[in-house]
Amino acid sequence: MTMVDNRLIRTFNVEARALVEGEPGYIADGYAAKFNSPTVLFEHAGVQYKEVIDARAFDGADMSDVIFQYDHKGKVMARTKNNTLQLAVDNTGLKIEARLGGTAEGRTLHQEIHDGYVDKMSFRFKVAPGGDKYDQATRTRTITKIQKVYDVSAVSIPAYDDTNISARSFFEAEVEKEKQAARDAEQRQRLLLFLNTL
Repeated sequence: MTMVDNRLIRTFNVEARALVEGEPGYIADGYAAKFNSPTVLFEHAGVQYKEVIDARAFDGADMSDVIFQYDHKGKVMARTKNNTLQLAVDNTGLKIEARLGGTAEGRTLHQEIHDGYVDKMSFRFKVAPGGDKYDQATRTRTITKIQKVYDVSAVSIPAYDDTNISARSFFEAEVEKEKQAARDAEQRQRLLLFLNTL
């Protein structure tokens, strides 16, 4: 998980395909998000902290102007506003289809996806206020409401693989709560033992 200006980034697979077999259509497609698929975002002292995107998380999300980029920066290669980027929520997740033939960079990226050099995609989004819940027993954060999707990007290094530091923005607070609860329980136990000796 990466957080940039309260915008979170998640990573999934992307594929390239031709519009018609044997004819370059410069289409990239895949899922920017998959529902109910727990992903480990943070690990502390051998304990894994996970995140899940709820199947209704995109209900009402602002996806009016989403762009397609490479590594969340640089030139825009597709965009919902000009219909070169299509987003659709289905039973699996948030599916994307990007037509990358409009720019030289897009055509190059399509070839790199096709040849397997780039095979992941990521999306940047903002969680709505109150749009998440945390299950302390399973150490799982569930995103229940996404306020806005900013971009979907083909990425060289998946966000999940290299962003444990930024995951601390949420999960370190939970770790600290757990530590404090353990300290409080230990202190209560000592007090009870002391009182029993009186």
